[in-house]
Amino acid sequence: MSAPLVLLPGDEVPSDHLPSNNSNPLKLGPGLRLLSQPSSKSANTHSQHVLTATQAGVLTTDAKRNTVSLLSFSNRRYIPTVNDLIIAQIHHSSVDYFHCMVTPHTAHALLGQLSFEGATKKTRPMLRQGDLVYARVLSIGLGAGAEVELTCVNPATGKSEPGGLGPLNGGMVFDVSTGMAARLLRASSSSSEQSESIDGLVVLSELGKKLESLGGFEIAVGRNGKVWVDCSNAGESAIKATIAIGRCLQTVDEKSLGPADQKKFVTRVLREMKLAS
Repeated sequence: MSAPLVLLPGDEVPSDHLPSNNSNPLKLGPGLRLLSQPSSKSANTHSQHVLTATQAGVLTTDAKRNTVSLLSFSNRRYIPTVNDLIIAQIHHSSVDYFHCMVTPHTAHALLGQLSFEGATKKTRPMLRQGDLVYARVLSIGLGAGAEVELTCVNPATGKSEPGGLGPLNGGMVFDVSTGMAARLLRASSSSSEQSESIDGLVVLSELGKKLESLGGFEIAVGRNGKVWVDCSNAGESAIKATIAIGRCLQTVDEKSLGPADQKKFVTRVLREMKLAS
């Protein structure tokens, strides 16, 4: 197995590290920017893509999905990238937009008041200051001060894809590093065996097994370092279960726990909270 390729902001992605699946268009994940692409007449299209890194991280590829992305290191700074899933907080609204906070120290992002599944002027959600939404970055604009635009639907279908886009009701939000958020997103979209082999992250699957008897939990992960957790099905134990999950995720992130230590810590926390024997 070849050594992982680490890129710094501005580094160009070597063409021999790009997927060679010519049957599907090349898809870019977080952390990369397309500078130029080959013409449609070119036979070997992927080798002529010119990509650069927008942040430091390890280059990862998926040959089946024909995707390439950058797995960022743990940090607190978030740089919006088109198609990122994020958790935003409503700051205020205007005639056509909700103005949302994505990070504490950046300009507000714009979310159209009709950018929700089935929304019309009469049925649009009535969001107030402090409400949370699970959204996708639609565009980031160009140049300094460019506005970031969000959406809660797939522009091609008008549906809230993937499931869960839209207002987040109830639950609690916990802060993690952007690197941890990326790992959680990968883990939540893969089986427990795949996520463990790729990122060594088993905390979600372990919590799912141990809290299944309480009704399980819902989770939404934002690439901006926000994790929303809802355990409303746990009845009287809902608050304790929610806090336990948040504590586990933050500790795994801060202490960089391995798979074995993650399982031990989950067991310990749930026993301390009297959620497991």
